Amino acid sequence: MDELLLRSLIPGVIGVLVRRGADFAAAEDAVQDALVEAVRVWPDDPPRDPKGWLVTVAWRRFLDATRAEASRRRREEAVEEEPAPGPVPGGDDTLRLYFLCAHPSLTPSSAVALTLRAVGGLTTRQIARAYLVPEATMAQRISRAKRTVSGVRFERPGDVSTVLRVLYLVFNEGYSGDVDLAAEAIRLTRQLAAAIDHPEVAGLLALMLLHHARRAARTAPDGSLVPLAEQDRGRWDTAAIAEGVRILQAALARDRLGEYQAQAAVAALHADAPTAAETDWVQIVEWYDELARLTQSPVVRLNRAVAVGEADGPRAGLAALAEVDASLPRYAAVSAYLHERDGDPETAARLYAEAARKAQNAADRDHLTRQAARLNSRPQ
Repeated sequence: MDELLLRSLIPGVIGVLVRRGADFAAAEDAVQDALVEAVRVWPDDPPRDPKGWLVTVAWRRFLDATRAEASRRRREEAVEEEPAPGPVPGGDDTLRLYFLCAHPSLTPSSAVALTLRAVGGLTTRQIARAYLVPEATMAQRISRAKRTVSGVRFERPGDVSTVLRVLYLVFNEGYSGDVDLAAEAIRLTRQLAAAIDHPEVAGLLALMLLHHARRAARTAPDGSLVPLAEQDRGRWDTAAIAEGVRILQAALARDRLGEYQAQAAVAALHADAPTAAETDWVQIVEWYDELARLTQSPVVRLNRAVAVGEADGPRAGLAALAEVDASLPRYAAVSAYLHERDGDPETAARLYAEAARKAQNAADRDHLTRQAARLNSRPQ
């Protein structure tokens, strides 16, 4: 069985059923039944038209389920005539499915789970393991999301920015369990980029590739985090960097700047520097200025303070940091770094310890604790 082929067909098959009149939840259930049948039948009798086979079987499953429920008699009348088997015409079903799964009525966590299930083709168990929650909890989340979007019809184009936010959330989950969500997000964003011509889709794909290129160098053999300045750049994926830069340059040439393109530009400048000392921090500050203008995000201003500290010195960085909301999760860590560079290790150690207590995951907590311990153990 070609699992990748099966997963790539799922969005289109669901989309066909939805266009024929099935609501989203019923269509998704019918396609899951068809996939089970494919796993049983295909190894001995592979179909010449895999998508057409899945559509035919899923549609029959949907009709069977519809006829079995007396409360759905009116729907049964509407779907009584089964379309003849044959080639399935192409269309924008996958793109519609992206917009459906990222519907504004869904919470971010529900939108991510539904996207991974319906567009990514992952099982509920795989998604639950990736998010480190019980399978029953994830099943309930997906069921609620399907009920929410059932009956939604697309009479106007969906919101691309909402879809991109969902994909970025998937990417930022990184890796846990048996599913590499960062790689899955890249795969899904490639799929979206093939379906829609939009510079911000390209910008997000470039951003993902440039960040993912540094993955192998981000952790030491003992699992501890390695800061960007200390990473072995020889372990960076140069092919992914080259692809990301090429995609970004093409997007920027269209002169429709958006936040993902600007973020990718910052990542590209880091990737372009042969060493940390050769990083073009002045240009990075300029891109953060663009990002701040586009997003008004306090997190962008926090990151900009770090860049200002590198470009103009730690005092300038601390002055920029003073204008940022001190309640932000990484504020104490940034303040600690700038104070250490400014020659104030006592304050830096205290702030690193404070940041460790506020860390949102074990890896960050361990790294910040090590930084505090390093400064506290220095010779007096």
